[in-house]
Amino acid sequence: MSFIVQRAAWRAARRPLILNRLASTSSSGKAYIPLDIDTNPEPVQDYQYAPPVSRQHLPPYGWDDLQMRRNFGDPLAEHDELMSMWAPDIPPPGVKPRTALIHFLLAVGAFTGIFFGTKWFLTPEPHFIRRTYPYDGLSTELGGLPQNKARIEEESEE
Repeated sequence: MSFIVQRAAWRAARRPLILNRLASTSSSGKAYIPLDIDTNPEPVQDYQYAPPVSRQHLPPYGWDDLQMRRNFGDPLAEHDELMSMWAPDIPPPGVKPRTALIHFLLAVGAFTGIFFGTKWFLTPEPHFIRRTYPYDGLSTELGGLPQNKARIEEESEE
């Protein structure tokens, strides 16, 4: 875990240099890197950092702040935004990405099936007859365009 944190910190420290290198070049075409940027700050030496354990794995009760699962005065982890309750969810152990994708697609298929099943099979027919219009659906009366036609009156044999 510490290797991942170190690598993320290295990438985060390197990103402003890359962006600055792309943005500012001198007249000779060489990249200008200012020397006063502190790219590797040392952590505070006397601060007691909390262990890097996600708050999602802690028990839900027994905290001063139940939502964030913290007590007053607890030290923060070095990357608290990645260990808080608002961080991306940590999948339960043993769930592979393929299994999660299958479960997601099954849920989407179930909701879609319920929607279309309700629309096609459970929606009753209207209890009235829809109105139809004579003279080729009143096409000339509505402007003469085929898009303006209303329902065409069906010729019935009575």
